Amino acid sequence: MTEIRAETAEAQAIEWISRYGTYNYQPLPIAVHHARESRVWDTEGRDYLDCIGCYSAVSCGHLNPAVVAAIGSQLHKLAIVGRAVNATELGVFLKRLCEYAQMDRACPMNSGAEAVETAIKIARKWAYTVKGVPREQAEIIVAEGNFHGRTTTIVGFSSEARHRADFGPFASGFRLVPFGDLAAVEAAFSDQTAAVLMEPIQAEGGIILPPPGFMAGLRRLCAERNVLLIWDEIQTGFCRTGIRFAWQHEDARPDMVCLGKALGGGVYPVSAVAGRDDVMGVLRPGDHGSTFGGNPLAAVVGLAAMDEMDRMGLAERSRRLGSQLHEGLAELRLPVVKDVRGRGLLVGLEVDESVCRKSLTRAFLRVGILTQETRARTYRFAPPLTIEEDDVFEIVRRAAQALATAS
Repeated sequence: MTEIRAETAEAQAIEWISRYGTYNYQPLPIAVHHARESRVWDTEGRDYLDCIGCYSAVSCGHLNPAVVAAIGSQLHKLAIVGRAVNATELGVFLKRLCEYAQMDRACPMNSGAEAVETAIKIARKWAYTVKGVPREQAEIIVAEGNFHGRTTTIVGFSSEARHRADFGPFASGFRLVPFGDLAAVEAAFSDQTAAVLMEPIQAEGGIILPPPGFMAGLRRLCAERNVLLIWDEIQTGFCRTGIRFAWQHEDARPDMVCLGKALGGGVYPVSAVAGRDDVMGVLRPGDHGSTFGGNPLAAVVGLAAMDEMDRMGLAERSRRLGSQLHEGLAELRLPVVKDVRGRGLLVGLEVDESVCRKSLTRAFLRVGILTQETRARTYRFAPPLTIEEDDVFEIVRRAAQALATAS
């Protein structure tokens, strides 16, 4: 076995990743060695406040002790058996997840993209077998600026040319409308419309919030037209926006919800689609599956993650500390800051077009902040929800230092 030495130099690690890996990522020029709570350390011992948070996957904090203990205990009992047999851990997990998400049934998977693909399959089968849409004619309405994953089906309905280039041909059956435009959604409805699939907040799209009333209005329209409402809460779910799920800000309960990232407790990939009994119930044996989805190890991790969210009051913590972070960044009043927006501990800082984004990203690194630009010249601030109040103020202080070099 190749030994992974703690003293492996940062430059060497970066060189090997570049030499032996594919170029589908352009990571920040550091090599992270270890992490704890809301901080990470590189191979040289420098510490950084983690404002990427693995895109909400480490909401419970890096190496949350309860989650680590759960996975360690399970590893001495049973890890993976597949869905050809029943596992007690999966039963407990599914019950807890449905109760937590206010849904009836759930289909466990691994990644967020798998959850979205699963929801698409279920929506189409529901359209044909329940709603009566003619075969092969079902349509799903999606939003411009969306990001639901990177499979060929999903990038096929992206409005971003860079996500689509050189990966076609793509699957048909999707209609794009402007995000947050209720009238556009209504105009796009047809007798073939199976579902509307959207994010409550477009995180990868630049922390874009819909106008007030949009989510509730979309819920009403879908109910009136017998169309499924599917919220992609893979990044916004599990307390990230100051409430368990972002749809609860307007009581826009979905027919299906895509879940992931934080459900894995920051240590293991866990995802799922949860929904109404009559919708999820269209699946029959052989319709869908996953070798690893719902394995006992994933189940106990998901259970521990949800328990920790409740025990630590992460929804309220996100609401309170997110407000402090938002206000602190907004009060900097620097000319290079064009806008600060978000909900809970999902905050976007949009910079002026005059700013050299590459230089600013490196400036954030120099002051000890891990953040990356999303779309719309916006830097994401989404630290673990376990972050301490003093560290929130420290993020603001360090961000001011970095931004000062960009002015």
